Amino acid sequence: MMEDQTNSTKAGSQYFVHDVEDPLSSQSAPPFGAASDDGQIVSQHERLGLVRGLSQRHVQMIAIAGAIGTGLFLGLGGSIAAGGPLGALLGYAFVGVVVCSIQFALGEVAALLPVTGSFVRHAEVLVDPALAFAIGWNVVYGCFISVPSEISASVVLIQYWTDINPAVWVTILIIVSVVVAISFIRVYGEVEFVFAILKILLVVFVVILGLVIDLGGVPGVPRLGFHYWKDPGPFVENIATGSWGRFLGFWAVMTNAVYSFAGVESLAMAAAETKNPRQNIPKACKRVFARVSIFYLAAVLIVGMLVSSADKRLSNESGTATQSPFVIAASDAGIKAIPSIVNAICLTSAWSASNQSILAGTRTLYGLAVKGHAPKIFLRTTKWGIPYMCVALQVLFSLLSYMCVSHSAMDVFWWFVDLTAAGTLVSWITIALNHIRLLQALKKQGISADQLPWHNRITRYTSWFALISCVIILLTGGFTVFTKGNWDPASFVSSYLDIPLVLLAYGGYKLIRRTRIIPLDEVPVQQAIDEANDDPENVPIMKDSIWAKMNIFWG
Repeated sequence: MMEDQTNSTKAGSQYFVHDVEDPLSSQSAPPFGAASDDGQIVSQHERLGLVRGLSQRHVQMIAIAGAIGTGLFLGLGGSIAAGGPLGALLGYAFVGVVVCSIQFALGEVAALLPVTGSFVRHAEVLVDPALAFAIGWNVVYGCFISVPSEISASVVLIQYWTDINPAVWVTILIIVSVVVAISFIRVYGEVEFVFAILKILLVVFVVILGLVIDLGGVPGVPRLGFHYWKDPGPFVENIATGSWGRFLGFWAVMTNAVYSFAGVESLAMAAAETKNPRQNIPKACKRVFARVSIFYLAAVLIVGMLVSSADKRLSNESGTATQSPFVIAASDAGIKAIPSIVNAICLTSAWSASNQSILAGTRTLYGLAVKGHAPKIFLRTTKWGIPYMCVALQVLFSLLSYMCVSHSAMDVFWWFVDLTAAGTLVSWITIALNHIRLLQALKKQGISADQLPWHNRITRYTSWFALISCVIILLTGGFTVFTKGNWDPASFVSSYLDIPLVLLAYGGYKLIRRTRIIPLDEVPVQQAIDEANDDPENVPIMKDSIWAKMNIFWG
């Protein structure tokens, strides 16, 4: 396997190095980290230190695997309880439109600038190095926090079957995650490909099963139809009463919805490890948002038909997977085997989402080190192209998972949900801002957007929609703590901690390094276009067959 990997890598004019310091040892290094990158947008470090082992199917499935996880299988119940069946459906639909806009913006910029670290490095070129520093470390922090979140969720799922000390399962999950993280990138891609298919099949299965139960197809179970949309009703009043209360119930779904969709932006994080990224990443962006949105909206609709928003099991604090609306629906229908099957697939989903966060966090940290925004030690890679020092730092953060030993695993999960959702919104804001700046730079320099490797005219409007929407959701994510009788210091911190952290990092870096917002006429758009045109891998992908176009699951 090593020989095959080496041969394929050499064929792509890339070679393994144990420490990427050597190829550029003659160049002076910035004070904080990596050596300079020889003026190339896709740096020499990435060409020498990383291996392009991910194909388009891997990239798509990594994003799907990251997005379909505990947010759907555990968090969806909380969304139904907070907003009601219609409120939850509208909330997920709204965030789905935002995600669509973000994916198209990311696809356009990533096709032009296929660098490790994705939108973090894009900010360095298009906006301000200080923003890249602040957002980069925020992404690393968010991804590394997501790992203990998913491990805590995994423990919740395991506790459905056993009462063994959670520390045992935390240890096992950390060890297995590390093994995958330091394996060949193609091994990681194949693992995520398999788990993503399992998740997709599970979602399809529970949607079909839900329809059967809802329509009275299970003996002894009456037909439900839209009964729960009538009683207790399509919306849940939150804090206030009347129309305002129903709107607040709908808006309370937003944080859960954002957390659920978190991960779709990660498909470009490993651009330097993706084959023909200028073609494959935009294609993946178009497909991923559609698939994820269809799966989520179908699941939200079915769950809203099967489980009452007033069902206390949706908001119980037992710390087990009985809170999952899918398990509740199957149990109520008297299908004894289904809860364990659903729970088992949910467990693989949680672990898979953890792996996706490891990939995004470690590659972002590597990208920061390439640009001198992180210590040079994080540039070190294994001979098969894995940044092992980045993985080592991530392992330290994984130890936070042991918090669930002294607290309910479900409580710990929800703490991390709020922390992760805020970080995701900051990332989406950056992606939209990067794209807006790119279009403005093209206009300023008199370059047609048609020269981009991939462009869609609607994005000039959708990126502004996504930017404004994400800012509003970020600022109102913890609105309940400001209402009478609902003040909670822990909820306030978890909802808003990310904002001052990013602002302090941005302001501090600008103050120390004296950076400036890059003038639009100095953004190296023409250089990036020339590099894209000269890229030997930038070969148009064959058009899909009719079967491939109809296939919403994989391919």
